Amino acid sequence: MIKNEDRFMKKYIVFLLILFNGLTVFAQKKDRPKIGLVLSGGGAKGFAHIGVLKVIEEAGIKVDYIGGTSMGAVVGGLYASGYNASQLDSIFNTTDFDELLSDYIPRETKNFYEKRNDEVYALVLPFNKYKIGIPDALSKGLYNFNLLSRITGNVKHVRDFSKLPIPFLCIGTDIETGEQVVLNKGNLARAMIASSAFPSLFSPVEYDDKFLVDGGVVNNYPIDEIRKLGADIIIGVDVQNDLLDRKGLNDATKILVQITNLHSIDKMKENILKTDIYIRPDIKNYGVMSFDSGKDIIAKGEEAAFSVFERLKQLGAKAGNYKNPKLKNEIDSLQIVNINCNELKNYTKEYIYGKLRFKPGSKITYAQLQTGINNLNATENFSAIDYCFEDNNGGEDLNLILKENPVDTYLKFGLHYDGLYKSAVLVNMTHKKNIFKNDVASLDVILGDNFRYNFDYYIENGYNISLGFKSYLNKFNRNVQGQITNFDFDELGVKTLNVDLFDLTNELYFQTLFAHRFLIGAGIEYKYLNIKSSTLANTDPIIEKSNYTSIFARLNYDSMDDKFFPKKGWRFSGDIHSYLYSSDFTNEFEPFSIAKANFGIAFELFNRATMKFQSEAGFAIGEKSVSFFNFILGGFGYATSNNFSHFYGYDFLSLGGNSYIKSTVNFDYEVFKKHHINFTANYANIGDNIFDTVDWISIPKISGYAIGYGLETVIGPIEIKRSWSPETNSNYTWFSVGFPF
Repeated sequence: MIKNEDRFMKKYIVFLLILFNGLTVFAQKKDRPKIGLVLSGGGAKGFAHIGVLKVIEEAGIKVDYIGGTSMGAVVGGLYASGYNASQLDSIFNTTDFDELLSDYIPRETKNFYEKRNDEVYALVLPFNKYKIGIPDALSKGLYNFNLLSRITGNVKHVRDFSKLPIPFLCIGTDIETGEQVVLNKGNLARAMIASSAFPSLFSPVEYDDKFLVDGGVVNNYPIDEIRKLGADIIIGVDVQNDLLDRKGLNDATKILVQITNLHSIDKMKENILKTDIYIRPDIKNYGVMSFDSGKDIIAKGEEAAFSVFERLKQLGAKAGNYKNPKLKNEIDSLQIVNINCNELKNYTKEYIYGKLRFKPGSKITYAQLQTGINNLNATENFSAIDYCFEDNNGGEDLNLILKENPVDTYLKFGLHYDGLYKSAVLVNMTHKKNIFKNDVASLDVILGDNFRYNFDYYIENGYNISLGFKSYLNKFNRNVQGQITNFDFDELGVKTLNVDLFDLTNELYFQTLFAHRFLIGAGIEYKYLNIKSSTLANTDPIIEKSNYTSIFARLNYDSMDDKFFPKKGWRFSGDIHSYLYSSDFTNEFEPFSIAKANFGIAFELFNRATMKFQSEAGFAIGEKSVSFFNFILGGFGYATSNNFSHFYGYDFLSLGGNSYIKSTVNFDYEVFKKHHINFTANYANIGDNIFDTVDWISIPKISGYAIGYGLETVIGPIEIKRSWSPETNSNYTWFSVGFPF
């Protein structure tokens, strides 16, 4: 009996302990207040939010709700998606904000036409209804959207932000009504972009049929919205600017920030009183564009949070000293089941697939997705590009929303000077959607010492065959030593001829993508060549005046990250022209072919130091070639055409022959941002039929060297080269200003 009573008492005591413990846990949970975190906007000063989050985690606080505006929306949204503070620190420290602000499009994602667009024109302006316009912003924000879409891939299917690891909202401004828009549903990356679309810097964002810009215009500190979610205690971080006086308003960015702050500054006084733990980092010496001071601003955030650490620690104790785990976001592949795109008026489904470079049913990486989106962006055919993913039985449906650019005509301008073509001003008109879908027409008119033009018409069909027509006029005046003539200078009793060259060329061609990256094409070419010399005025000044018809084939690949100062990538071009007919002014024509190839590779040796190797070769096929189509070497800085090529150490058009081989090695060091010093060595063998024997593989007979300085500018590179050759003991100083054309 006593034993039974003992057993009963023990069970009763255990029951009481369990009940007491449960009540204690319940009481603790009930006693733990819900913590809301409010992060204000402030551009680069929003880096301070990361420092504050580090201290909040150190205090053991579990954040229950997050609300942010602008940069506060970006930091808050990423934290809400599962990243901890140290991961955010790494993300922001590895982000290139120059590329983000400029909406950088990697060069390798552009087709050859789009590459030329960036490497010839210094200024591009929309032209509509005979009026020159200006862009609506410096950036469409697509670089930022691609970045945020990739790093929030773990929550790509979440459409209700209350279902995120931490419930989240952010604020946008409806630019049409001036009203606040609370963003708590939809695509997380798109919401963060809309909230941080600073006017004139980033284009407005279409979101749920609203046209949104930076939320800081109407509400830079969404404390009331976080209270409504159920927050008991608000921790607020304020990084917005105070109002500046007229002396401080000394640039356009500061004036725009001041305008957006006029409303929020007064409202902030009221919001401070509503904030339980108010944190204001001392960042008055930094601006909204101080992205290069990110580490210092983060440290200022930590410093400000530590000033209230005891109060934060008390909240952490109530949360059981919570530890925010590190997000494991390791999935980098996407199985694309369907590609859904809104109906487009001027662009076909095949065109979109061709730009994406993947089709439905493909397994891709986020890097491939980003490349495809950049390809679409590089066309400039779309004023807005949006995308999201929907789950499809473990795979992904990619939903694309493309807004066709209403502007289909552009005026483009360029400036250039070099020693061959001299000074030139370039005026271009480009018009899209002329006759067919996916087409573009472009006309360059080059005014200066040598009038020239270049006309292109191209119909791009993605993976299918694309068609094009090209017409250009190339002309210059130069003293030459016989390389582009068939004269015997000794018989004439002169050392050089002053030559006027007139080259009118028309091409009709087709081309397509091969293996997703190579451009392969073929076509027919008509060329009218007129060469005359005032030196021969007493005899016959006409040296050549013939029409030529040829067929050609070419293969191109170019992944260089920059044409003029590359750090990585490789390039290949191969071309063969078969000249079948000539009106034969010199009575010496026989059918022949010209084949040539060019290969280059660039890579970084160490930080800011780059090596580039380039090799090229060409030769004539046939019993007799025409000297006017010889390979010509010499000079620097001009836009190469036909079979002309640069060569350091020799003057323009100094070396010639119907075959050649050339190698170049270049070392470039970026001493300051966009400032380069470089050393180049080039070697060559050139002459007639040099490949008929094995002599071409001997030590190069021709060499040249150059040391130079280059500056990257908005009009293109500005370069000065001092070159010399040990064979001739000659040296030259060359200037090249602006993009060559």
